[in-house]
Amino acid sequence: MRGHPTGSEQVESWSEGVAGFHARFDHRFGRSEPRERASDYLNGLLAPLEKKNGWTLSEQVGQLRPDGVQRLLNHSDWDENAVRDDVRDFVVETIGAKDAVLIGDDIGFLKKGTKSAGVQRQYTGTAGRTESSQIGTFLAYASSRGRALIDRELYIPVSWTDDRDRCRAAGIDDGVPFATKNEHFKWMLQRAIDAGVPFAWVTADEAYGQVKHLRVWLEKRRVAHVLATKVNDTVIAARGADARVDQLVAALPRQRWKRISGGAGAHGERIYDWARAAIRPYWENGFGHWVLARRSVSDPSEIAYYVCYGPVISRLKDLVKVAAVRWAVEECFQTAKGECGLDHYQVRLYRAWYRHITLAMAALAYLTAIRAAEATKGALSTTSRTSYPSASRRSAG
Repeated sequence: MRGHPTGSEQVESWSEGVAGFHARFDHRFGRSEPRERASDYLNGLLAPLEKKNGWTLSEQVGQLRPDGVQRLLNHSDWDENAVRDDVRDFVVETIGAKDAVLIGDDIGFLKKGTKSAGVQRQYTGTAGRTESSQIGTFLAYASSRGRALIDRELYIPVSWTDDRDRCRAAGIDDGVPFATKNEHFKWMLQRAIDAGVPFAWVTADEAYGQVKHLRVWLEKRRVAHVLATKVNDTVIAARGADARVDQLVAALPRQRWKRISGGAGAHGERIYDWARAAIRPYWENGFGHWVLARRSVSDPSEIAYYVCYGPVISRLKDLVKVAAVRWAVEECFQTAKGECGLDHYQVRLYRAWYRHITLAMAALAYLTAIRAAEATKGALSTTSRTSYPSASRRSAG
């Protein structure tokens, strides 16, 4: 998805297609005014604007003030969760595959002040340090045809949920509980499972993978996964005793290490040495367990670890492929920020955050579908791509 900036002529040529895409979820809006505002907002997010906030998006459609945009995000009658589901269905329809991977990750949105929902000083990878920010947890969908974001949750810290007056002022209902990012991940995965989203594996970084109850939750649902974990994490070894993952890997003979490419990255092929060790004394229902290790070619002391669960027929290269796909979520964030205004919002209310993020996810989904069609020279040609799947072809549900 990198290297495809949107230009004004390109956006203009897509305008009819965007209208068709928007028609898939225009019934989620209670009145014509928010329906039309949402269409304008979506077009603005796809436009080649340096900043995509209330002022610039309003100017894009000839409005002198952002009042209409603010109403759309803050007060208008529409169902942002139903739109989220429509976007997810669209992603499945356009790039879905049985061997796809679901990826969980979170990202920080730098935010000044103290009144925006969930804001506090907290570590964010966006800045690489502790900053005043909001944290969004996301679920990405990645297949051989493309990748897009299909779900989102806003992290509300304990400092907020312990102060319900503050929550109410930011539009956070009393029924919104404190939930960890791992709980968000489970919520989003369960929604994908319930919706019948096709996928084969789940992956995430060690912030998620080191949490044992998440791994148990996935196993109970027979969800195959390759989750990064910390160096001192413990697992049940093949003989039934607890063992550290780094010790299991250190005991592997040299011939078990294989040099494998994890696919193309920003600086060329991502080539590492990989090995795995079988764990757990019993495998059930045709599923097995492994510890996977990725070792730097230039610095053999640099090793990353993963806990894996999947079909017993899974090969080393299958696990490597899933581990490497995790970086697709970073590409989603990069494209969503750079081209779809994911982080350009200026909202304080809880629900407004979800609404902006959902529409930015919709813009990303549209770009993903267009680029997938162009890359595979599929049904959409240069002339036909302006009539993208319409409301009459909505996925069920």
